[in-house]
Amino acid sequence: MELTDRFYKIDKDFRNPFARDRDRIIHSGSFRKLEYKTQVFLNHEGDFFRTRLTHSIEVSQIARSITSELGLNESLAEAIALSHDLGHTPFGHVGGDTLDECLKADGFNNGFEHNFQSFRVVTKLEKRYKNFDGLNLTFATLEGILKHSYPYRKSFIPDVVDKYFDLEKHPTYEAMIVDRADEIAYISHDIDDGVHSGLISFDDLKESELVCEILEKVAQEGVGSENDEMFRYRFSSHMINHLVYSLLEYSQQRVEDKEEFPIGYEKELETKIKKLKKLLHVKMYEHKDIVRKMYAGSQAIKGLYKGLMEEPKMLPKFYYEQLQERKKHRVVADYIAGLSDRYALDMYNEITGRF
Repeated sequence: MELTDRFYKIDKDFRNPFARDRDRIIHSGSFRKLEYKTQVFLNHEGDFFRTRLTHSIEVSQIARSITSELGLNESLAEAIALSHDLGHTPFGHVGGDTLDECLKADGFNNGFEHNFQSFRVVTKLEKRYKNFDGLNLTFATLEGILKHSYPYRKSFIPDVVDKYFDLEKHPTYEAMIVDRADEIAYISHDIDDGVHSGLISFDDLKESELVCEILEKVAQEGVGSENDEMFRYRFSSHMINHLVYSLLEYSQQRVEDKEEFPIGYEKELETKIKKLKKLLHVKMYEHKDIVRKMYAGSQAIKGLYKGLMEEPKMLPKFYYEQLQERKKHRVVADYIAGLSDRYALDMYNEITGRF
């Protein structure tokens, strides 16, 4: 069945097409699994920390606020935001990198890439209809999932995808907004989670000019010391507000003028954001406690891949039956990518006898 055959019209649906996309995404199995997939901290480390699910919800909220103010389509932005991380493996980016290494070491040169995997989840791996695969989403939502902000020319993208989505072109403004909302969300909530966990402190973060500016705004409220919970909450709020309003100020006229790439910040703030992200990488993402957890996750991915390649009968029926039509490497990778952190660890411990 051709890709375009799936974009059919439902005459009596009271929802707009993008709202329908959003609903189909929310009710998918892949979306529910995000509850137990790592953002930075493993799910079982505490109920407070963000997961891929809560992150996606936060991205959606920020994206909807921005698109509403810019007069763009909120439902489209929401659908893209809620689905943008569906292709992530267990254990965050480390899991994806490890799965990519496993595939390439086996000669499967296309490897693994989470953006394209998100697209594959909603067009192939989710099964909700008798006669075709996927969630039957609109073109604009699929394009936003695939491209995020930029043209998406990759060697592993099939020709049929390039044919319909023109990978040399930018996606919609709504997709660009989701990309920025993703950045705003993880900067603010990673700091919140990091300070709450004790892995990083505001003193550590004062190397960032942007953080110092936000700390000054919080201090003016007189909510207490930097060690207080309320201080941390107010910091996150001010960080999000500062970035959202700065983005709106920069982008409003450019959107009205229909520029090709209008969503962003003034150059000075872009530089401050880049420096803050680098600081977070050094001070928190490479913290020994995080590295240990991610190393354990990486070993679990390697063990599951090796075990399932040697004994594919351990695959669930849905995946095992696909071995008749698809390459074993990709079937195994698709299965592992869809696992939650805790299920991946439990299965790894079971097949290796580590009870």
